[in-house]
Amino acid sequence: MRTVVFDLDGTLADTSRDLLAAANACFREMGEGDVLLAETDAGTALRGGKAMLTLGLTRLGRMDQTLVEQYYPMLLEAYGAALDHHTVMYPGAMEAVATLSAQGYGVGICTNKPEALAEALMVSLGVRDAFGALIGADTLPVRKPDPEPLFETARRLGGDPEKTVLIGDSTTDRETARNAGVPSVLVTFGPSGEDMAALKPEALLHDYADLPAVVQALIGRNN
Repeated sequence: MRTVVFDLDGTLADTSRDLLAAANACFREMGEGDVLLAETDAGTALRGGKAMLTLGLTRLGRMDQTLVEQYYPMLLEAYGAALDHHTVMYPGAMEAVATLSAQGYGVGICTNKPEALAEALMVSLGVRDAFGALIGADTLPVRKPDPEPLFETARRLGGDPEKTVLIGDSTTDRETARNAGVPSVLVTFGPSGEDMAALKPEALLHDYADLPAVVQALIGRNN
């Protein structure tokens, strides 16, 4: 079976506002108030909790890796308590997933979000059942850009890891696909969309309506 594997944050869903809210909860705990803004910092949010803490502490002139590590568990707790307040799926994402599934592709998620949080978010949004497998940052001993999480997602879908394509939105996703020796498709509608062309993926995706045709062109048909 050929498989289509999606990143989550910034690819399937815009999770930035809920992530930023969790980071700002940490900065308030430090006595600093809200430091990060959705208008300017969404791209950093989609790179994860430690990236947000690093940006905020740098902005405050307080950057200290010890503080990043100290507040990271608090950030995860705050995010887990309110991970779906502002998050939305990107337009057309689930329609594309349904079309790919109907065409016989295995469809899964490979994310650097902790597995439990990714599972909880997908369930809360009512879309978890559309994906045959989900691999998170802590599912395996390694995480993206190591190719093994991508390979394992394909295997859990019952697919051939060499006949998969990764849909993502970052350098990490591009490097994961390259390390795996499979094609990548990078979306251009996220906060860092204008930077995706420079990463030279096998395809750029401007609209989810185009994805089934892009997938077929890159890895062929299942039926």
